[in-house]
Amino acid sequence: MPETKAIPRILLVEDDVDLADSIRENLEAYGYEIEVVGEGTRALDAALEAEFHLIVLDVILPGMDGFTVCRELRESGNNVPILFLTARDAPEDRIHGLEEGGDDYLPKPFELREFLLRVDALLRRRLWRTGESVESIVIRFGGNEVDLRTYNGRAWDGAAHLLDHKEAAMLSLLADREGDTVTREEIADAVWGHEVRPSSRALEELVRRLRRRFEPRPEAPLHLHRVGSLGYRFTSEPEEQT
Repeated sequence: MPETKAIPRILLVEDDVDLADSIRENLEAYGYEIEVVGEGTRALDAALEAEFHLIVLDVILPGMDGFTVCRELRESGNNVPILFLTARDAPEDRIHGLEEGGDDYLPKPFELREFLLRVDALLRRRLWRTGESVESIVIRFGGNEVDLRTYNGRAWDGAAHLLDHKEAAMLSLLADREGDTVTREEIADAVWGHEVRPSSRALEELVRRLRRRFEPRPEAPLHLHRVGSLGYRFTSEPEEQT
């Protein structure tokens, strides 16, 4: 099961509800605690009232734009890392965001893996600077080990694997609900989010890839079990499927 000493808290400031939900689901899948705010003034209040490890901040917001939120935070002495995530991608916008005190700037649309890696890099930089200690969220089962923050895995036979986003997200979901049957619909919502709904073949191929990586005998899995046509179930201890 996932292990951690402390859970990084992220303030996500995004007024597009569908995008905010998708980002939140993906960040939560990797063990982060997320608070979502859709308005600039409320975001400033939230950041001043509570401690966050990172702020993911849109620029175009109702009430107060993201550049102003960032400037107000810096003038107040708040040095929480800020990642601008915005459709404003002109060079002058990036420069402006960094001048106002932002730490990184990622234009929309963005690749999810790049976004997650930038989040991880900013959190690690903050933890190094403050001396805080946060372990990577790691799943261990049957001699396998997978770091959900970096997507790096090591299998029972010593082979190293770099998982893609969907592989890591599905493994995270199943491990978080160890022993329970996770339905195909739940997997589709968590792994594919607001994308086109996956076919049965796409979902089954995703499971096959994980089995090939981490099951000694993929045709007789000990950890990633199919539950009829309903869904899948994960066990960290080896369990032969009947």
